[in-house]
Amino acid sequence: MPRLSSLLNPVREAPPLREVRSALSVRGAPMCLGGLTRTAKALIVASLGHELGCPIIVLTSDNETADRLCSATRTFLHWLEPEIPADAVASLPAYDCSPYESRSPHAEIAERRAVALWGIARGSVKVVISPLPAALGRFRESAYYGSLAVDLKVGDEVPLEDLVSHLNDVGYENSEPVSTVGQFSLRGGILDVCPPSGAPARMEFFGDRLESLRTFNLNTQRSERPLDRARILPLMEHKRTPQLFAQLIERLKERSAKPAQAGREPDWTPEYAGAFPGWEFYVSLAEPHRKALFGLFERPCLVWEEPAERFQQLRSWRQNLEGQYEEVRDAVPARPRPEEIFLTEEEFAISNRNAASLWLRELPFDAAPRSAATDLPAQADPASAGDSPASSGLASGAGREFVFASQPTPKFHGGLKRLIEEIRSRYERGEQLILVLPSAGKLGRMSEVLTDYQLPFEVAGGAEPSESPGAPVVAPRRPVALVRGEIDDGVIFPEFGLTIFTDADLFGAAPRAARGERPLAASFLSDLNDLKVGDYVVHVDHGIGLYRGLRQIEAEGRQRDFMFLTYQEDAKLYVPLERLDLVEKYRSGDGAKPRLDRLGGATWARTKTRVKRALRDMAQELLGLYAERKMHGGHAFSPDTPWQKEFEQAFEFELTPDQTAALAEIRKDLESPEPMDRLVCGDVGYGKTELAMRATFKVVQDSKQVAVLAPTTVLAFQHFNTFRQRMSVFPVAIEMLSRFRSAAAQKRILADTEAGRVDILVGTHRMLSNDVRFRDLGLLIVDEEQRFGVAAKERLKKLKAQVDLLTLTATPIPRTLHMSLGGLRDLSVIETPPLGRLAIQTLVAPFSDALVQSAILQEMNRQGQAFFVHNRVESIFGMAALLQRLVPTARIGVAHGQMSEKELEKVMLKFMEGAYDVLAATALIENGLDIPRANTILINHADRFGLADLYQLRGRVGRSDRPAYAYLLVPSEESLTPTARRRLAALKEFSELGSGLRLAALDLELRGAGNVLGAEQSGHLNAVGIELYLEMLEETVAELRGAAPRLEVRTSLNLGLDIKIPVSYIADERQRLLMYKRISSLATADERAEIEAELADRFGPVPPSVANLLNYAQLKSTAETLMVQSVERKADEVWMRFHEQSPLSPEKLTRFLRRHQGASFRPDGTLRIRITASESLLPAGIENALRELRG
Repeated sequence: MPRLSSLLNPVREAPPLREVRSALSVRGAPMCLGGLTRTAKALIVASLGHELGCPIIVLTSDNETADRLCSATRTFLHWLEPEIPADAVASLPAYDCSPYESRSPHAEIAERRAVALWGIARGSVKVVISPLPAALGRFRESAYYGSLAVDLKVGDEVPLEDLVSHLNDVGYENSEPVSTVGQFSLRGGILDVCPPSGAPARMEFFGDRLESLRTFNLNTQRSERPLDRARILPLMEHKRTPQLFAQLIERLKERSAKPAQAGREPDWTPEYAGAFPGWEFYVSLAEPHRKALFGLFERPCLVWEEPAERFQQLRSWRQNLEGQYEEVRDAVPARPRPEEIFLTEEEFAISNRNAASLWLRELPFDAAPRSAATDLPAQADPASAGDSPASSGLASGAGREFVFASQPTPKFHGGLKRLIEEIRSRYERGEQLILVLPSAGKLGRMSEVLTDYQLPFEVAGGAEPSESPGAPVVAPRRPVALVRGEIDDGVIFPEFGLTIFTDADLFGAAPRAARGERPLAASFLSDLNDLKVGDYVVHVDHGIGLYRGLRQIEAEGRQRDFMFLTYQEDAKLYVPLERLDLVEKYRSGDGAKPRLDRLGGATWARTKTRVKRALRDMAQELLGLYAERKMHGGHAFSPDTPWQKEFEQAFEFELTPDQTAALAEIRKDLESPEPMDRLVCGDVGYGKTELAMRATFKVVQDSKQVAVLAPTTVLAFQHFNTFRQRMSVFPVAIEMLSRFRSAAAQKRILADTEAGRVDILVGTHRMLSNDVRFRDLGLLIVDEEQRFGVAAKERLKKLKAQVDLLTLTATPIPRTLHMSLGGLRDLSVIETPPLGRLAIQTLVAPFSDALVQSAILQEMNRQGQAFFVHNRVESIFGMAALLQRLVPTARIGVAHGQMSEKELEKVMLKFMEGAYDVLAATALIENGLDIPRANTILINHADRFGLADLYQLRGRVGRSDRPAYAYLLVPSEESLTPTARRRLAALKEFSELGSGLRLAALDLELRGAGNVLGAEQSGHLNAVGIELYLEMLEETVAELRGAAPRLEVRTSLNLGLDIKIPVSYIADERQRLLMYKRISSLATADERAEIEAELADRFGPVPPSVANLLNYAQLKSTAETLMVQSVERKADEVWMRFHEQSPLSPEKLTRFLRRHQGASFRPDGTLRIRITASESLLPAGIENALRELRG
């Protein structure tokens, strides 16, 4: 972008910056630049990175500041060097925990550090921005970090065993199948890996030669496109090898004050034999770390951001670290001392003594007393400084100081009129304006706005900017430059007539763009994925039994796989795995243990008949409501307009595949003449509101009104702000009806709504009052419908019958969800997390003052907020007092369910606005608050909560791209009940994103989802299990809609074939069971081909026994459509016995018998045919005969 580069030239060529560059190149005394805003600092750093030709290290306060500086610096450097790779500017985050907390850093921070160090080692990083604590770490040689990543290309010779060992070492986990970042799976010679950047890779080896390399889809597990090469980046900076932990144990034993008894290992040895919480801080004891950060670069330039603050930070950080060490000094085994993990002040001073140095300050230097310079860092000889600041490498004696005037920009918060006035005023004064926006959609919309107001502009995106169709440029005025980029805050350089506005200036702060996608394959209805020995299962024909494991039994002279089940009186049933389509895991609505059925008894048949009758009654009622709604007719909304496309493109994040699919379904519903009734079900923060806003915008463009209904005033306020910010540049009137409005304002809003002057009305159940009348309501959006009272739901029913309805929920009522699946309501499920959402680090730990204090302080130190959940109203103020004693500087608010609604709203709003650092609350905070700054939650007595409650509470954090933490505080392990222990283990197990629905299903079993089905239906569900209940429901609905009742005939096949999946082909028992289940359920030739292709893709060439199994399953499906009861091979004949109600046509049977010599049909319904095909072709031969009979 040469034009963009030239726009920055006045700043880059300013005399102070020229002198600084000159001084840094000869490495004299530190230079000082004052008067810089944060964005101005980023521009200075980018300019130095572009001009100096040496690596730049920027020392700042914390990870948040480092990330923001990094983002802005990367944008500016890209303007100066369009071809520069994105990883040329890197952030090296500091650890998010102390070495003495007995916990490991957040996985995302560990990964970012590893990737940054690898980039530094290979020389691709031009600028590294590091919080001071990260720069104080001890590091290894560059070559070590260079070895953390692996580059592979087709044809490489790579010992497969060594590659798998390396993946384990650098943080990858073995998981079959691979479903998210950081996992790998080895199946024979096929290796799947999902690295932190780039697509998931599938590698196929022949011996040690890489024969094939391709991407694959995490959801379908199918290969997608070939790759020439792949790069597997590390997830941690230390290789967790067995040798490392063996050396560590030896070092720890040497440091022990108490010598070990001869021939006996210390009690703590097993715990330290592998990766343990906090092991990363012990590595330097076992393996030498002789380098400082500066030693990893060749002649770096060191930039101190706010140097006086860094000096104070160094002192206080060191004191805190020493204090934490003192608390654990006597622990066994001995903890590493601070100086063994981090550089001392003296070592730090020596490490950067010869680096060229620049200080950047926000205040001009001449605004502070000259004596303040004694607190500024400079390179000095620590040996001559004694206990003075020089001992830390921070002393007086700076070089020349310059003031480089910059100012923050005004904020417009979507106020279009004020924005245009400001732009026009600066344009007419001849200033250069640059508008930096994060998405193509926002650039397009801003282009329209500037054109409408006749302000000349250029869109800079290529070698030369495109000119505006607006008013001509009058010299010496310069057109406004529109640029796509990531900068948080704008900046004004008054001396150079240059102003840079950003998206946050124009429209208010929005969530920061994320770094990359964290895909996850998830499923919320049970399959056999989590089946364990001792679990209850449902056999369609025999009822509820207990799963006892898999067995291999010889049958027909061959070893075959069976599922072993037991029933009442220990009766045994062996189910061939090729018939797993008949078995489901039992899940109930209240978690109660079911009664085992009697094998061969009549009870099960009676149970199914009773449930079917009840289902029919309920389904008839629901279908009546559904039909009534369809009869009313609806409005077919217009296809998308150019404005709709602009609005959607203005969303700075890329939609996930699930969001895209849901949006297409919503769009189709709206454009249909039938009224929409769609439930969008998605995890907390997965983008349901964005879909609702797109639907709203579409409806408003057809001059229809939209009502957005939320269950609480706080949530309504949240939606109001979100809608208003998102639609700020469009002429859309948005109002809110709630207690936040005065009586006069409410009256005005009601009048405007009735007159049609309000396009979107957001509110609580107040909107359901009789005095609320719309001129032309087109869409009703209901958030968390299940939380409304009975009266509100009745009023909702009347509204629903007349308009399109979109319901949003993160906690689906099982009835609503299951009815949707039964075809009684349209359902869209969003399971893929948005870009950059990070898994929440979940820690289960005993309650301790030190842990609570550390967690809250850590969050406050990064300018964040924390929730503390204490679900006892009578003692919550005592707990708040304890928190205040532990963290005296924290501003603590208290919220509980016995407060008046007005008081509660006041506290919640203050927390949302940042007036409190900590909210001590009962479980009411699970109700959908979206506070991106709140990223730590501590849940006291977590063992007392149900799993769904814990999941919902944990979902209050992790709503941004910051690492998030959930501390589940419990009593000692011994005092937990088995159920509580199981709940907590399950929550940790499902700590990845997207598992809310799966957890809700699991909670049906653990605690029950309540009697939401109604007492009667809940009993029926428990009688047969949720899976069979849903299947029967779907069947009932189909029958009520006119489908003929289905008589189920299960074909028994006895062909003497080898039909099994060998352990040597799919070693993982769980995956083998799942594949048996899928194959047993296939119904068509296309499904068979699809599964066969997947098997070959994932596991290699399909063995003959698996090919036979596929043929067997397809033959079974074809035979069941003709109601064939059995197919049996007898010598060179095949006997097929048909059910008496078989749809077999006598004419077709007669033609078949004439055409096939030796074929005969007996009075008992048995067809005998002669087939001479080989064993492998026998199923195909029988299937061809059945197809001929079917015609």
